[in-house]
Amino acid sequence: NYWSVDLLVHFTSLISLFKIGIPAITIVALLVSGFHASNFGTSVQQFMPYGSSAVLKATTTAGIIFSLNAFQTIINIGNDLQKSYVNMKRAINISLGISVVIYILLQLAFIGAIDPNMLAKVGWSGIDFSSPFADLATLLGLYWLSVLLYLDAFVSPFGTGVSTVASSGRALAAMVSNDHLPKFIGAINERYHVPRTAMLFNVAVSLVMVTFFRSWGTLATVISSLMLIAYLTGPISVVAFRKMGPEFARPIKIRLVKATSIVAFALVSLAIYWAMWPTTLEVVAIILVGLPIYFVYEWKTGWANTRNQVRGSLWMICYLVVLIALSWVGSRDFNGLGLIPYPLDQLVVVLVSLVFYHWGTNSHLFTKYFQRAKRLNDRKVRIPHRHRVEAAERRHREETSEAAN
Repeated sequence: NYWSVDLLVHFTSLISLFKIGIPAITIVALLVSGFHASNFGTSVQQFMPYGSSAVLKATTTAGIIFSLNAFQTIINIGNDLQKSYVNMKRAINISLGISVVIYILLQLAFIGAIDPNMLAKVGWSGIDFSSPFADLATLLGLYWLSVLLYLDAFVSPFGTGVSTVASSGRALAAMVSNDHLPKFIGAINERYHVPRTAMLFNVAVSLVMVTFFRSWGTLATVISSLMLIAYLTGPISVVAFRKMGPEFARPIKIRLVKATSIVAFALVSLAIYWAMWPTTLEVVAIILVGLPIYFVYEWKTGWANTRNQVRGSLWMICYLVVLIALSWVGSRDFNGLGLIPYPLDQLVVVLVSLVFYHWGTNSHLFTKYFQRAKRLNDRKVRIPHRHRVEAAERRHREETSEAAN
C-alpha cells in the first residue's frame, strides 16, 4: 500500500489464492469425510433451535456483515480502476457473489460434518470450539487440513487488512477536501499517487481501537455497527443526487434505484438494531468523539455554513437518537427492556426507517461540491463502452451504405 496500487493488486491477487483455495479445499474435505443431513433437522424448531432472533443477532455481532465488507474497497479505489464505469460494478457483483457462495458452502459442510451423537449429547450450544473448522478437522482426523486452516487464519485476515489500509487511507484523504481535517493528512505522494500520511494516521487510530476493544467479538461488533451507520447515508445520497441533478449524464446506471434504496435503508436500520443494546449507544458515543474536530474547523471558517449543514444532517442526528431509544426499549431478544416484543420490534424499526428515509432524501443541500460536480459532468462525461460500440456500429453501417451507393 505504501509503495503503489500496482503492487497492492499483485499482492491481493496472491492472497486471494489462499482466501478462495483453502476454503474450497475445506468444503470438499468436510463433505467427503461424512455428511449428516439429519443435523439440519426436519422442522423449523430443529433448524433454528434458538429462534430466528439468534440468526439476526449473528448477522451483526458475529462479524457476518464485517466479512462481506470488501466491496467497499473496490469503490474507494475506483479512481485507480481501468474502465471504472464497467469494472467497478462487475467487481462488486463478482466479489460479493464469490463470498456468499463460499460462506454458504462452508456452513453447509460444517453443519453436516458434526457427529450426530455429539450433537444429541450437548446440542449446538454445547459445541464450543476455540477454532471451529480447525478443531472439527482435528476431530475428524484431518490433521493436514487443521494445519492449513491455522495458516489461513493468519493469511486471510492479513489480506483483508491490506485491502482495508488501501480503502480507509483513501477515504480519510478524501475527507480533507471538506476542510475539516489538516491538509497534510490528505497529501498524495506525487510519484506513487498514494495517500501515505492518511495511512499512517489510520495506523494510530487502529492501535487506539485495539487497545480499547481487545476481544475480536467486541471489535467486530463495534466496527460492523460503525460501518452500518455509514451505510445509512448511501441509499439517502443516491436518491437525493437523482433529485438534485436529474439531467446529469450517469455512466453507471442503477436500475430500480428508488425501490432498492428504500429496502437497503430499512435493512441497514434493522442490522444496526441487531447489534443490541448497549452496543448501539457505545457506537454512537464513538462517533461523538469526532465532533470537537468538526466544531474546531467550523470555528476556523467563521461558522459560515454550520446552520445549513446541521439542518441538512438533522435527519441523521435524530435517527441515531431514535435507533438508540428503540434498542433500549426493544425486545429482550436484543437486550432491550422488552417494552416492544419480538418480532413486533422489527416492524417498528422498518416503519420508523421509512419516515426518516423520506426526511433524509429531501434534506439535500446545493453546495460548492455539487456545483463542481456539475461543471465536471458538463465538461467531461465518460460514455459507457456499450454506447461507444453502438455508435461505432452505427457509423460503420452508414459508411457501408454510402460506399454501396
